[in-house]
Amino acid sequence: MIGKLTATVLIVQNLETCKAFYEDKFGLEATFTDRVSAGYQIEGHDFVLLEEAAAIDMMSETALGTGTAHRTLLCLEVKDVDATYTALTAKGVEFIKAPKSQDWGRRTAYFADPEGNLWELWHPLADD
Repeated sequence: MIGKLTATVLIVQNLETCKAFYEDKFGLEATFTDRVSAGYQIEGHDFVLLEEAAAIDMMSETALGTGTAHRTLLCLEVKDVDATYTALTAKGVEFIKAPKSQDWGRRTAYFADPEGNLWELWHPLADD
């Protein structure tokens, strides 16, 4: 009944600001753009920025709840959290938490995009 999760869509208020963040800081290249959205690929997964007004048109204002922060944490596996942290910090990304080894077996770091969408960078810790 449940199929493959194929895309993550972030609903944003300022498409241009968010496009600049993901292209300039993350180095993502758009696979498509139009006046209300921009799409990217992350390891074969569609990652899309969609303007809030277009999302309201697609669903409804009631369903979307404009201005409401939806609590989502996007987790991105990287080869080396510390190296990625250093590279993104050099590009101006401000982190909420610097890299830290967690008890649950991952090294993590956390940041937010310009609209407050939360991201975790992680890599597995080596088994002792």
